[in-house]
Amino acid sequence: MNSVLITIGDEILIGQVTDTNAVWISKHLNKIGIQVGEMVTVSDEAGQITSTLDRYMGTYDLLIMTGGLGPTTDDITKPTLAAYFNSKLVTHPEIAEKITAYFKERGRSMIESNLRQADVPEVCKVLMNNHGTAPGMWFEKEGSILISLPGVPYEMKGLMEDHVLPELISRNNVPQVVHRTIMTQGVPESYLAALLSDWERALPACVKLAYLPRPGIVRLRLTVVDKCAKESEQLLDVIISKLLDIIPQHIFGYDDISLEESLGELLKERGLTLASAESCTGGNIARMITSVPGSSSYYSGSVIAYENRIKTKTLGVDPELILEKGAVCREVVEQMASGVRKVLGTDTSISTSGIAGPDGGTEEKPVGTTWICVQYGEESYAKQYRFGGSRERIIDQASHTGMQLLRRLILKNL
Repeated sequence: MNSVLITIGDEILIGQVTDTNAVWISKHLNKIGIQVGEMVTVSDEAGQITSTLDRYMGTYDLLIMTGGLGPTTDDITKPTLAAYFNSKLVTHPEIAEKITAYFKERGRSMIESNLRQADVPEVCKVLMNNHGTAPGMWFEKEGSILISLPGVPYEMKGLMEDHVLPELISRNNVPQVVHRTIMTQGVPESYLAALLSDWERALPACVKLAYLPRPGIVRLRLTVVDKCAKESEQLLDVIISKLLDIIPQHIFGYDDISLEESLGELLKERGLTLASAESCTGGNIARMITSVPGSSSYYSGSVIAYENRIKTKTLGVDPELILEKGAVCREVVEQMASGVRKVLGTDTSISTSGIAGPDGGTEEKPVGTTWICVQYGEESYAKQYRFGGSRERIIDQASHTGMQLLRRLILKNL
């Protein structure tokens, strides 16, 4: 079964809102073996919606459309679909009752436009929305299924999980597809591919490999299809064990776990605490670590020592050292890492000092030059990096690298 995802909304076309729905839907369709061939966004205009349907109905097995089902005048999806399927809008009693109860329970008055959300094309199969007021709609024509869902992500996901995915699984003999994602850090995509060339060539024909890079991280996605499906888990275990022999120092987790989550799990498992001393990363490491629920159990805090005065007064960095070698050097990050552990009383630490740019670089220390130090117990490790790209990219790479270095130090894998 192949599919196309259609997003309706001027707010997406003008860049005011990011379309996260299509990403979520495609991910969940892929899990059940339904391939997404195209993703398109169209404006809130009946002609645009109709011409898009003309283009795809009968071409794709499945069309999933999101957006335009609200109570305001610019939400025109329902009347447009009613006209497209030569139908009329009728009031669905159960939906009307549900909407009335929804407003009553919340002590809010209901206006006529709210009740109009109970109007649906007569020919559609109604998908009851247990997460809001706009129902989903299921149409079939010319061998294609068209599903129309609200654009509100919370409601869309609820309808997909409650109705759409179970129905698609039950009525379609979809091929089994198994994915496994290996998360790596510390080696660029091209270098990683060179390291893994022999391993990649030895993969069975039914196993597909994709390199999915982002700043500081490369995800390796292994996909097993049809012919190996029955033994897929065992097969992937063997393949990944061979990968671990080649790049153990670069793998930090599986299945899209973030580096901050992986580090947090390790710290909790070992009963360790962490503090960070950040100059060029400006608190980004602290932000990433504290984005993980429960991080207060292992993360004590951060000193953002952006100005040299904070490095010396708060963290105890030798001011003569900064005068002699500058703030971006091994000795400074080592003293920052030691200083923040003393100030916050932690078992481990990460410190950063660098030139994030776009200005401030020199011939000796160009933009992107970054020193990172990690400490655990009596052990300390510091290394210089030359990160490239924009200021944001440099900060991101430094943050990821610092967390991975600490993981490797704790695991004795440096």
